[in-house]
Amino acid sequence: MFIETETTPNPASLKFLPGREVMTGGTREFATPEAAEASPLAQAIFDTGEVVNVFFGGDFVSVTAAPGVNWSDLKPQVVAILLDHFVSEAPLFAGGDASGIAVPADDTALMVEEDPADADIVSQINELLESRVRPAVAGDGGDIAYRGFKDGIVYLTLQGACSGCPSSTATLKHGIEGLLKHYVPEVVEVRAA
Repeated sequence: MFIETETTPNPASLKFLPGREVMTGGTREFATPEAAEASPLAQAIFDTGEVVNVFFGGDFVSVTAAPGVNWSDLKPQVVAILLDHFVSEAPLFAGGDASGIAVPADDTALMVEEDPADADIVSQINELLESRVRPAVAGDGGDIAYRGFKDGIVYLTLQGACSGCPSSTATLKHGIEGLLKHYVPEVVEVRAA
């Protein structure tokens, strides 16, 4: 088995491509060692002591190194952990199976309360996020989570390599905001949630 690595716009993150499916559906982010306890793979990566974020995408794993950590030292450790995991066909989640299916953490508390009258606008926003934005941010080793729409403002959270990236503000303000405003005139602003 060979694991490819790609750089991301976030210099602290690398994207690892095992050449097989990681998640059968959706994505999952682990921003703390405690959250990583849900996945033996994420926990093993956090156990290096040099990682602050692990993100599972459909066919990749993004890892964000702690400040001051040198990727030339960390990268071989992460590759070895990934190789061990995928060669052994271990389950992705504790108590789960090897398919990677898991119930994501409940983050509905992060949602903005929406007006039911905005259902058509929300549907348009979500369609654009799914078809145009999500594939682009996945290419950079991350994902985007919709958090709500209220008073013309779309609330989004960048995840994985995109979280904390130096260009994340530009991505939200110039890229995503411009796209949404162009196709959905009711959108006046995009904010990080």
